[in-house]
Amino acid sequence: MARASPGSFNLSDSVLPCQDIEALVAAGAIAAPGGVSGDQVQPASLDLRLGPRAWRVRASFLPRPGVKVADRLAPLAMHEIDLARGAVLERGCVYIAELAERLSLPPGIAARANPKSSTGRVDLFVRLLTDGQGAFDDVAEGYDGPLYVEIAPQTFSVLVRAGTRLNQLRLKSGRPPRLSHESVGVDLTGVVCGFRARRHAGVIDMDLEGGHDPLDFFEPLTSRKGALLLDPGEFYILCSKETVAIPVDQAAEMTPIDPAVGEFRVHYAGFFDPGFGLAETHGEGSRGVLEVRSREIPFLLEDGQTVARLVFEPLSERPRRLYGAAGSHYQSQGLALSKHFRPLKSGL
Repeated sequence: MARASPGSFNLSDSVLPCQDIEALVAAGAIAAPGGVSGDQVQPASLDLRLGPRAWRVRASFLPRPGVKVADRLAPLAMHEIDLARGAVLERGCVYIAELAERLSLPPGIAARANPKSSTGRVDLFVRLLTDGQGAFDDVAEGYDGPLYVEIAPQTFSVLVRAGTRLNQLRLKSGRPPRLSHESVGVDLTGVVCGFRARRHAGVIDMDLEGGHDPLDFFEPLTSRKGALLLDPGEFYILCSKETVAIPVDQAAEMTPIDPAVGEFRVHYAGFFDPGFGLAETHGEGSRGVLEVRSREIPFLLEDGQTVARLVFEPLSERPRRLYGAAGSHYQSQGLALSKHFRPLKSGL
């Protein structure tokens, strides 16, 4: 595959907007059988799709420098799964799936992946792997090779297929500076202050929107005097106290774990596209949804307590389209489950 020339891209230290991602696709730096579809390109990220094959593996792993994922996969694979027909990935198991997209990045361009919001909200642990890269989710500058994803359902078993979109890719030039940090607190007010996942629920179809009863999978929670005790190993959906607004020339990422504020994970997806929460894209008042899992010990959360930090990075230029401008499941959101679920009835 011909490698894209860097000459047509803004190589300042920044995150690339949608028009640059589309240019990389047109240049062949991002390719897939049948092509990359236009609706995969978000304001500052690219949706990735599962390929036709996955493998149940005995353990998670990372390839050493110079080692291909496929070579490391061979001794750990238990059996191959045909995703073209659809398959249930069971909770408590680890899978490696090939992705449809392949990269041939020009010099100066690197990437980082993260789960999509809908993936994180069903406690589906998803991490990108690339050949010779000893770190999850990071894609080295100028990488030329296939993409794989590790999938580990934590609470719910899930139904996926070739083409299912579980994670997304951000393209970067250089090392974008961290422009600012904002603290994020938790909101424990309201009739329902959060949700706790039910441990023995059914299967979630990751391609079925609005087709699941939320009460079959989650228990609504009420706080006691503005506090909530997190039990170790349980999965919670909570909401930020503050509204979140991402400027049109920036993107943001929420820190998933910050030991300084507590031994718990607060986000799986963690990426906010430019335009999220802005009035001009019908997002005024949007909150950040928190995907919380306490670790070794019980932890008492109190209303307004800082649980995470939001880090902002610059874009090379304003994207031609902004998050939510053409509609979105999560623009103007408050406390909300993923798009797979029907709205919760009022009063519950």
